[in-house]
Amino acid sequence: MDGTVLVADDDRTIRTVLTQALTRAGCKVHATSSLVTLMRWVEEGKGDLVISDVVMPDGNGLDQLPQITALRPGMPVIVISAQNTIMTAIKAAEKEAFDYLPKPFDLPDLMKRAARALEVKRRTPTQRAEASEKAGDLPLVGRTPGMQTLYRLVARVMNTALPVLVTGESGTGKSLIARAIHDFSDRRTLPFVVVTEADLQGMEGPANVLARVRGGSLLFDEVSDFSDEAQARLVRMLDSLGDSAPRVMSTSRADLSALMEEGGFREDLYYRLAGVTLAVPALRERVEDIPLLAEHFLQRAERDGLPLRRLGGGALDLARSYSWPGNVRQLENAIRRLVVTASEEDISRTEMEMILSNQPAMEPLRSGGEGDKLSASVGKHLRRYFDLHGGVLPPPGLYQRILREVELPLITIALEATGGNQAKCADLLGINRNTLRKKVTDLDIRVTRRRKLM
Repeated sequence: MDGTVLVADDDRTIRTVLTQALTRAGCKVHATSSLVTLMRWVEEGKGDLVISDVVMPDGNGLDQLPQITALRPGMPVIVISAQNTIMTAIKAAEKEAFDYLPKPFDLPDLMKRAARALEVKRRTPTQRAEASEKAGDLPLVGRTPGMQTLYRLVARVMNTALPVLVTGESGTGKSLIARAIHDFSDRRTLPFVVVTEADLQGMEGPANVLARVRGGSLLFDEVSDFSDEAQARLVRMLDSLGDSAPRVMSTSRADLSALMEEGGFREDLYYRLAGVTLAVPALRERVEDIPLLAEHFLQRAERDGLPLRRLGGGALDLARSYSWPGNVRQLENAIRRLVVTASEEDISRTEMEMILSNQPAMEPLRSGGEGDKLSASVGKHLRRYFDLHGGVLPPPGLYQRILREVELPLITIALEATGGNQAKCADLLGINRNTLRKKVTDLDIRVTRRRKLM
């Protein structure tokens, strides 16, 4: 790697790590904690690449991108940010950043992107409008690797003409992704039309749809549910599109490629829709994002005039351990109910438990052989937990956190099985009764005497 890199970050550790890594790779490095200093270097003609944080003590790194472009056309800028929302990626793309990475970032990955930025000539900037303020209301929040990958893909396909297929379970936010692509694209002033199977019925159905969209964006919602007749109409409509064709997007909770192989979905339609596939992860696959999403929904409720609420530690632990089969939509509804029904500012574990007790639970995954053993399931969970940190080690204290996660459901279920009789529960578990009482207190377990489960 060859070139001079300008690093701007108010975190001294990050500046040191990047300086050492880039220097070892053969680069010259100038590092600063000030955007004013960074811009002075740019004006002086220093540097071949900028790596900048967004939130700095003396300004916003994203706001400096147009000025960097004006002063040094072709100067690539890699944005790094702890603001883990889809808007950071979109704004970085709109302001012509060469690349965007969330914090905490994977150092080898950043080094590869830096090398690419130094080697590839940056394309000529195109003017894009600033993002709408309403984007702050989108629950597209997350720092997990899966969500960050999704954000970057959204930013890259936003202003292309490629068809987009958004896949994921119900409640993950598929239609929100499609809406964001439209709202921040060059077509944002044109109509965004959601098309159902009913809209395609009749001789004039497809023609009416095209008349409504007028070159904007079409979204075929849950296209996997379309009948054979509707799929045929859709193929004919897409084949009739002319030069002013709308942007075509679709959502599906089913695997369309598998459905196609089974004969349940037309092959010619599949290839017309699946230009770029964006997979939205289920909430249980991005557990680390639950606190961020919960805080987002609590703030939204407060803006709507509802009481100020916070999730207590016990309530948050329970939310993280629940399977959320309804995904983000179910979490939003649960938070909304808790804001209204909670008796105190801090939402308790008991209140969260009451809300979730009336919610469906995800059925356990079925598998054979070793997959049915508890140790194998725990192993899969732990591997996923490490993977969610994107190559960075989890915070210290992992052993006690994992034991707590296992103890909580074990003791809770044992108490339910013994009807809340702590003496019988302690005997069942093989521990001292005083030990059980202490654990019940420490884990904030609600004990009620009721009919035994077994």
